[in-house]
Parts: sequence; structure tokens; C-alpha cells
Amino acid sequence: MSQLILVPTPIGNLDDITLRAIKVLKEVDLILCEDTRHSGKLLQHHGISNKLVPFHQHNEHKVTASLIDQIKSGTRMALITDAGTPGISDPGFLLVRAAIEQNIPVEVLPGATAVIPALVGSGFSSERYVYLGFPPQKKGRQTFWLSLAQEQRTMVMYESPHRILKALKETSEVFGPDRRACVVRELTKMFETYHRGTLSELLLEGETNKYKGEIVLVIEGAEIKSRKTRK
Repeated sequence: MSQLILVPTPIGNLDDITLRAIKVLKEVDLILCEDTRHSGKLLQHHGISNKLVPFHQHNEHKVTASLIDQIKSGTRMALITDAGTPGISDPGFLLVRAAIEQNIPVEVLPGATAVIPALVGSGFSSERYVYLGFPPQKKGRQTFWLSLAQEQRTMVMYESPHRILKALKETSEVFGPDRRACVVRELTKMFETYHRGTLSELLLEGETNKYKGEIVLVIEGAEIKSRKTRK
């Protein structure tokens, strides 16, 4: 049956994958992936022997149309990325949109994600939160932070280890140095760590001991200011 299936993959620990995901990856006609060498290790770990086809940010615009034609002709295709759920700060959106436009069945499996463990482990409210992806690297970065200055929901975002100190400095200036935050690094891996404190404290800690590895930054929302009732 023609179908596109999005399959989440582990964000670190190779055992963080569902039985259903393994079953799908064994049964589909081919697997689209960002890096065949990286995904090959995952498949080998779980005894999966299937065809891997490169699909990443550098070729997704070029190959999406041809992949859609293959699916329409009867190919059952799975899409994975290096880590987590495809389409979340990873390739996948263009292919999913094209499949929906062509009335191709799209199935999304649940699975590993860095957002939820980081959010819950931060200790901040998870009742209402906003996922922000990666902050702009250069252009629009200051505007990005300023637009969030009064955001009352817990904010969750990814950031490069090369830019995390810059992010902490900028947010400390915009949100205030006493705003609480959490730098979560290397989730599910050997050196998984939650660094909790104010933005100024986390900045100082990061300057002393560099934050390394995959990072999720969680920032507590702005306090809701009570309105005085007019008499």
C-alpha cells in the first residue's frame, strides 16, 4: 500500500525506540534518512536490513517530487532523521506537505524527543509551554528574544553548544538576570546533565565549565502581574 510513515529515532540511547518503529523499519520498501552511515548503525543495532536512501536539507527540495511519484506508484516509505521525530527542526515538512496534497496516507509514529524530557526535568510548569526550535543564528536574533520578553509560558528551544553562552547572555539582558532557566545537555547519553539556576548563574557556570554536546534550553515564563482593581 502506498504510504509515508514518519518514524522517530533515538536522541542518544539506541534502545529508546518502540517495538512498532522497529517493525515498520523492517517492513517498508525503503527508508529515507539524513545520513546513511549514522542510520546504518541504528539499523544494525536492531537487526534491521533495509535500503537507506539519503534525504536531508541539502537535497529535499530536489528529490521530493520524485519520492512522491515513487510512493504513488506503490512504494511504502519510511522517513527517519538522525535523532527524534522527522519534521521537528529536521527535514520532513516538505515531503509531508507534498504527500498530503497528493492524498497519500501519512502516518506519524510516537517516539523519542528531547523537548518533553527537558521540559519536565527542568522543574518548570509544563501545563502550558511553547517550543521555539533553534533561535536565529544571526539576523533577527535580537528581535526574536525581544518578542518573547513577556511570554508567560515555559519556553523550550534547541541551541548549539557554540552559541549557548551567547544565548544565555542575550536572554539575561532581555528577560533579566534573575529569570530561572535550565540548560539540558546530552539527554539519554552517558553525560546527561540538567544545569538549573538563574540566567546569570548559568552564564557564569558555562563560562567556567563549557557546555558541550546536544543542548536544550528551557526558560521559565514571565510572571503574571496581578491587575489592581479600580475602585
